[in-house]
Amino acid sequence: MNSVLTFIDSLIVMYNDYVGGYLLLILLVPTGIYFTIKFKFLHITKLFHSFRIISGKYDKKGDTGDINHFRALTTALSATVGTGNIVGVALAIYYGGPGAIFWMWITGFLGMMLKLVECTLSLKFRIINEDGSVSGGPMYYMEMGLKDKLGGFAKKLAVIFAFAAILCSMGTGNMAQSNSMADVMRANYGIPTWASGVMITGLVLMVIVGGIKRIAEVTSKLVPFMAFFYFVSALMVILINYNLIPGVLKMILSDAFTGTAATGGFIGSAFIMTLTWGVRRGLFSNEAGQGSAAIAHAAAKTKYPLREGLVASVGPFVDTLIICSLTAFVIILTGAWDCGKEGVEMTLIGFNRGLGQLGLGVLAKHIVAAGLILFAFSTIISWSYYGTRASQYLFGTRSIKPYRYVYGAFVFLGCLGEIELVWHFVDMVITFMTIPNLIAILLLTPVMKKEIDKYFAVMKKI
Repeated sequence: MNSVLTFIDSLIVMYNDYVGGYLLLILLVPTGIYFTIKFKFLHITKLFHSFRIISGKYDKKGDTGDINHFRALTTALSATVGTGNIVGVALAIYYGGPGAIFWMWITGFLGMMLKLVECTLSLKFRIINEDGSVSGGPMYYMEMGLKDKLGGFAKKLAVIFAFAAILCSMGTGNMAQSNSMADVMRANYGIPTWASGVMITGLVLMVIVGGIKRIAEVTSKLVPFMAFFYFVSALMVILINYNLIPGVLKMILSDAFTGTAATGGFIGSAFIMTLTWGVRRGLFSNEAGQGSAAIAHAAAKTKYPLREGLVASVGPFVDTLIICSLTAFVIILTGAWDCGKEGVEMTLIGFNRGLGQLGLGVLAKHIVAAGLILFAFSTIISWSYYGTRASQYLFGTRSIKPYRYVYGAFVFLGCLGEIELVWHFVDMVITFMTIPNLIAILLLTPVMKKEIDKYFAVMKKI
């Protein structure tokens, strides 16, 4: 069995290193740059307008949808604020060096624009179900928006995306998260992974059977709490090492273009390694361009697609540019980046060293464990919604209930799996969603332009 898994893992790694990783570099960053210039930095110039929308300023009770703007954002954020913010950042630094963080920032900045585009299109082409609920996402704007340009291939592209979304829900949003949860509970508290699996699976099923409204209710409370909790802890470490910040910024910027000589645990020294790992982990963190968040944002109550697109653009800002940066600075400021450890252990060492300066080192493992568990759990429950909508698209409403139970089984399997295989699988299936989605939104650029013009014409009259 081990030899079979090793062979499968080697094939996945080969794809990630020589196919998927380069396809992402070729498509993701240039597409983000194209939309940023095409739409004149809309995600930055209208950022304050986005916050006003999130605050409820434009909410109307009678608008079509399942949840308000704030809950749509917290649901999407809960899917992205996960192990990528704690484990993913550490892996990017381990394999790509401190310079990978610069490329993670670039991915986050461009990701704000990509999220704006894909979520606007998702609202534009969403459908109303028989029970009054809504469904949307890339599979719908691929099928309906591209049928005139691509004919029958539009439907095939949508089917490819939906199948990939189901795979991704089992990997990105499920096994990678439960695996990290079980691992930290074992390492910190000696809890067997099977016991963690039983407990986590039970809690997940209790939430997801209630659908998007129950998921949104939980995440709207959980996301602000966990973000504040982690933010304060990381900020304490950063503030007591504030004098080192200029040197860290210089290291990140210089290494972004030159790479770093291999020291300690850092094994990637080439520029391309730094670039690839920064983009790869940046995408895993905020999912911009992947199309997943568009499924959650499609449920928002609004009649203006661009309004929710602007809300969605805030996601990568919070997730990558703020939360991931906090983890990165803790790791680099404390020197944990070349400790020879990878993943959550590197992050733990960073917090342990930083909080140890305040005499709070004993709290480090609890802070990292609590942050990771809360982040990962919220990601699991939100990704279940993405998977149900993809399943509904492919197999109809009757497939939703069976999907949820299969999803629960994968939560348990993730707790028992090998971390390397899980993460390699995650990197692979992300490309299966992202590449078709980027092609689709590029082809739908004229539709996006019309939505922008229409919305701001309306706003001038308000």
